[in-house]
Amino acid sequence: MGETLLNLRGLKCPLPALKLRKELTRIAAGAEIVAECTDPLAAIDIPNLIRQTGDTIVETRREADILVFRIRKAGD
Repeated sequence: MGETLLNLRGLKCPLPALKLRKELTRIAAGAEIVAECTDPLAAIDIPNLIRQTGDTIVETRREADILVFRIRKAGD
């Protein structure tokens, strides 16, 4: 399965979650998205979105002022 890098740096709430939701509709089941965010609210918004969609956060980490989420799309 492939991996997509989604640059959400500089976007403010609710745009990171909205763009991530849109990208999740485009990728195949089992594929992963690596989302990079600078908005501190993404630490709340992204996990809430993933709970709603049923997908999985594989990894969350912070690199300086960037939040990085690795998300795997659930199988259909």
